[in-house]
Amino acid sequence: MSGSDKLTSTGANIVIEASGLVRKYGEIVAVDGIDLSVARGEVFGFLGPNGAGKSTTVRMLTTLLRPTGGSARIDGLDVVEFAPAVRRIIGVALQDASIDPLMTGNELMRLQAVLHGIPRSEAKRRCPELLARVGLTGAADRRVATYSGGMRRRLDLAISLVHEPSILFLDEPSAGLDPTSRLALWEEVRRLNRELGTTVFLTTQYLEEADELAARIAIIDRGCLVREGSPEDLKATVGSPTLRVDIDPVFFEATRQVLTGFGPQRPAMEGRVAVGLEGGAARVTEVVRALDDAGISVSHLELDAPSLDDVFAEATGRRLEGAEE
Repeated sequence: MSGSDKLTSTGANIVIEASGLVRKYGEIVAVDGIDLSVARGEVFGFLGPNGAGKSTTVRMLTTLLRPTGGSARIDGLDVVEFAPAVRRIIGVALQDASIDPLMTGNELMRLQAVLHGIPRSEAKRRCPELLARVGLTGAADRRVATYSGGMRRRLDLAISLVHEPSILFLDEPSAGLDPTSRLALWEEVRRLNRELGTTVFLTTQYLEEADELAARIAIIDRGCLVREGSPEDLKATVGSPTLRVDIDPVFFEATRQVLTGFGPQRPAMEGRVAVGLEGGAARVTEVVRALDDAGISVSHLELDAPSLDDVFAEATGRRLEGAEE
């Protein structure tokens, strides 16, 4: 979405809104009082590691889970008080959606149409169109048990669109997909937003996915929102590019001391030292010289522009990538 297309989440434009939203499981607080709003026609990215509270938040927003505290509204409708009405205007494709493997793609599409009360004549037109849109025409009469993971995710997307919802929730849509299937799904999300004006609430743990699709992003960690804004604005808050140096563990402390003079230390993977390099690329030669003077053998050195991972690291003190492990 271009800068001119981005909407401001204010006033009557808001179609997804949460205020002080809380969900507890006994003593465990999965979602801890979050506030967020999404404008009509916006692609909103909800970014965070596994276990951060993304899916729990989506389940509350889509009426599948009752909030422990706070409130949420979809197009002005409270998700608890008006749950049936909310379900009629949203589409939901969950990461762990259960799809009957013994049914065919066509059968599942027609079943979903019946559940939504769509007339048979309209379903007969709409279902094949949706299967074609997600590239499943050739597999429409095959049992889902024969589908690959990517095909199942695309079928799940088609099913969620049967009743032509104006608001679409996608929970980890590309999890487990191969690169080709992931790119195809991204393009379909863009098309839905661009051509139909569909509002998309996208949860993901993939930095590239959030950066590619979302006009605005909220980062959640341990149930709390830690950052919110456009990808460009969030990355701009990081400032200096990140210099990452891979070294033998015996040189770790010496490398850290040398690099401290070039900028603030940033979280890094094991066997690597990272700093925000003040002055940017112009100082790389100076860094290499300082490391050489200290007798430090470097196996790899790279300088990266600020990324969403840097934003997450600055907010939480750890890297998003690899958080699952």
